[in-house]
Parts: sequence; structure tokens; C-alpha cells
Amino acid sequence: MSNKDYSIYSGGLKGTEETFGECAEKYGINEINFSFEGHKCSRKKNITILSDEELKKGNISMEIVSARMGRRYARVDKIRKVFQTIFHMVNKGYQVFAIGWIQSDKTVKGGTGWGVELAKFFNRPTSVFDQGENKWYTWEKNEWVEDEPVILHKTFCGTGTRNLSDEGKKAIEALFSRSFA
Repeated sequence: MSNKDYSIYSGGLKGTEETFGECAEKYGINEINFSFEGHKCSRKKNITILSDEELKKGNISMEIVSARMGRRYARVDKIRKVFQTIFHMVNKGYQVFAIGWIQSDKTVKGGTGWGVELAKFFNRPTSVFDQGENKWYTWEKNEWVEDEPVILHKTFCGTGTRNLSDEGKKAIEALFSRSFA
């Protein structure tokens, strides 16, 4: 399969998603960024603005999200649109890669965590680079197992923290190099 046969689905936000997009561009991977009206993206490439109707396809009760993630969200209307957008990214990308922090309850910190939880729920191959440990982990048999993942599926999702560390950036670059060089 040629690199141009692969597609990454992301959100184009600063930090992790911006770096995923830059790497996709470097390796000739098709990049699709989902957003919604009024949301600012750092990547301007291939942005799909989701309509209210499209966003509703990814709607979920914030009580369910709060229970699954073990936390409460203050700005419900905005975070709901973010979570709805993440649904589209994970739904389109079969394999999921995220950069963030794995917490003791096995969830991932912040909005990134919802993408990871959706990936688990959809039974998608899911890997997280933990910026606290500076290691990749893959979700296997309800546990995070240290791994060095490779992009194996022609559609994948790249998401994560806006506060990308130098190590996180290197991890994304190495993921693309292992997968496409």
C-alpha cells in the first residue's frame, strides 16, 4: 500500500494534532481535520466543518461521559461540541493514537481521554504516549501494556494534548518514521 492510501483523522488543534498533521504532510498521508463553527484550528489543511446535524451524530449524555471519565465538566456546551467532534475522528479512523497522560484509573487526562474511551468502546487498536512516563502504551485485555506501536491500518486517528512536550513530538515523529519510512 502506498502512503497516499492512508488517511489520518484529527482536529487540527495546536500541539499534538498539529504535529500529527505536519508528519502526515511530510509522509504524503491524506489529512482530514474535523471542527465546528467558531472553533479555531492551527492546521488549516482539509478542515471539515461539522454542521449541527453532523455534530448530533456524536452526541452523548454528559452524565455518561462524566461517569465514564470519573470527572465533571464546567463548560458543558463547548465541551459537548468538542466531544462530538472527537466522535467523528475516532469513528473514521480505525486505529487510534493519542498523546497525553494515563491516569491511575486507566483513563487519559482531559478531552483526549474521551477519544481514548471511545476507541476502547469501539474496540479499536489504541495506543497512548504517556508524557509523564515518556513511553508508548497500547490497550490490551483491559490494561495499558508498554509498546512501540506502528500504524497498521489505512485509516487512523491522531489526537492529544495541546501541551505537547518535546518528547511527545519526538514520539509522533518516530511513530511515522517506523510506519512509513
